[in-house]
Amino acid sequence: MQHKSGFVSLAGRPNVGKSTLMNQIIGEKIAIVSNRPQTTRNKIRSIFTETDCQIIFIDTPGLHEPKTKLGDFMVKSAQNSFVGVDIVLYLVEPTVKIHEFDLQMLEKLGKFTDADTKTMLIINKVDKISKPDILLIIEAYSKYNFSEIVPISAIKGENTDKMLAAIKSHLPLGPQYFPDDTITDQPERQIAAELIREKALLYLQEEIPHGIAVEIEKFKKRKKSELVDIGAVVYCERESHKPIVIGKAGVMLKKIGQAARADIERLLGSPINLQLWVKVRKNWRDNDLILRGLGYDAREL
Repeated sequence: MQHKSGFVSLAGRPNVGKSTLMNQIIGEKIAIVSNRPQTTRNKIRSIFTETDCQIIFIDTPGLHEPKTKLGDFMVKSAQNSFVGVDIVLYLVEPTVKIHEFDLQMLEKLGKFTDADTKTMLIINKVDKISKPDILLIIEAYSKYNFSEIVPISAIKGENTDKMLAAIKSHLPLGPQYFPDDTITDQPERQIAAELIREKALLYLQEEIPHGIAVEIEKFKKRKKSELVDIGAVVYCERESHKPIVIGKAGVMLKKIGQAARADIERLLGSPINLQLWVKVRKNWRDNDLILRGLGYDAREL
């Protein structure tokens, strides 16, 4: 039996559902999801394995006009993920009128990708529109040189099987890069930090989340016990934000911690003792040194 394998990059504007799609395919929560734009900050790799193929998906930050050095990092990270991959999945919202930013990106994709890279258009969230409208959207994008156009609903899993079949048809013959049971190459502590940040995005006010970062300072399994001790710092940019993150009598921080604990325990398959602290790092999104300390690759700044 011939074996196929390859690398597939997910691209698109913020909130088009890239992380939701990746989580749906893998069947596990690897990438955090929220209704806030620019939730994903790093490239996240997830591995889909079947007997005859292995697909390495690369979830990327949403493409947008950056306003900070963190924003610059995110956009460069996304653009760099187009190089050396076999397929780019470009996700869009289900609207007949193509968004201006998407038009610009579709013109530029050829410059970012290799000559033999296939580009597939994925029209997400089609559960929100009628079937006749889907046909109109497909027609609007048909003038672009896509290898495939596939309408899906990532959140409901609709048509994702057809999308996977289309991806497989374009993959080259290749080896299995990861063991059968590997679903991501991300360290557990990094995923834990992102799960904490996700809960902060969920519960905090509109003006705070983009100024939130999480750093794991302790991640250690106790001897002769399944319990894992995790200590994390939640960073915010302003002194005025700190009491909001903590909440009255610590209620907000406790709420974030309890929700994150449940997801991290599912991830690790063991109980955890999670301790959270809140600190202020002013304007950290524009500070190269702090960004690197938080794991944002200096080569992409």
